[in-house]
Amino acid sequence: MKILVTGAAGFIGSYVCKRLLSRGDEVVGLDNINTYYDVNLKYGRLQTLGIAQEQVGWYKFVQSKSYPNFRFIRMNLEDRQAMQMLFANEGFDKVMNLAAQAGVRYSIENPYAYVESNVDGFLNVLEGCRHNGIKHLIYASSSSVYGLNGKVPFSEKDSIAHTVSLYAATKKSNELMAHTYSHLYGIPSTGLRFFTVYGPWGRPDMSPFLFADAILHDRAIKVFNNGDMLRDFTYIDDIVEGVLRVIDHIPAGNPNWCAEHPDPSTSTAPYKIYNIGNSQPVKLMDFIQAIEEAIGRPAEKIFLPMQPGDVYQTNADTTSLQKELGFKPDKPIKEGVKETIEWYRSFYHI
Repeated sequence: MKILVTGAAGFIGSYVCKRLLSRGDEVVGLDNINTYYDVNLKYGRLQTLGIAQEQVGWYKFVQSKSYPNFRFIRMNLEDRQAMQMLFANEGFDKVMNLAAQAGVRYSIENPYAYVESNVDGFLNVLEGCRHNGIKHLIYASSSSVYGLNGKVPFSEKDSIAHTVSLYAATKKSNELMAHTYSHLYGIPSTGLRFFTVYGPWGRPDMSPFLFADAILHDRAIKVFNNGDMLRDFTYIDDIVEGVLRVIDHIPAGNPNWCAEHPDPSTSTAPYKIYNIGNSQPVKLMDFIQAIEEAIGRPAEKIFLPMQPGDVYQTNADTTSLQKELGFKPDKPIKEGVKETIEWYRSFYHI
């Protein structure tokens, strides 16, 4: 099977590429390697896939030195002509779209970057699927789409009418756009709402790395909403296992779908939404304590109010994932944090 993975130099994308390659798929990885965070981390991930930094150039395929079935190309999703040529020339069977401008708080400061990458770029992915017979489009959504939803745990059947950040709004728009293309053109599509992903090779703008970096360099950590928050921290291996199962599970449409009592996670179209989360929300202060224990020293804390775009709690209902794909994320938080901190200290030589 030949699969396009966008965001291949990203946190989840690099892991997904490695898993697909290890089972024998042919993979083309795409990423624009933008400077939203340290590009050395992105090139480090690519190095684990056999792609050397000095080989990478714009619109240039690089053959992996470690995986015969892996090639990488640096491109922007929003480059319509380049995307059309890529789809037409490569003959992909499936597409895993993990490329996006990430970050809730950054979206408040840089709104245009989110529309260009997450909306315009996603439209180019959909058009590529439409015109080239793609058998299944899988794409990253986010738990942030639940916004002001006060009912917990968050179910795919819940309303996502009230997002509270532009990032979340672009992810919600991806789900709407995907359903439209599934309905109009019969493209099977599955959206994945990820819940607070962490682990080795994770993003440096996420709390595990912000906290670890501050503690290891004797700086105070910022604790928002005075620490009164809950997050459904989900370890990277659990996320990737869920992604792999979804790639192989092509939605066919729900013949029993009822417009009078609609389930927004499914449709008569070949369309599906899944939560992928640990479904065991952790208090922010308990998560900080796990990091302190893994590092071996306490953190100096600065308590601050809730930030714009943040939500108080995330909590995944993974009933659909368990029932339909036979999988439930279950990595204990202390184990995951310990492995994350060990990698962090090794990568940054601390």
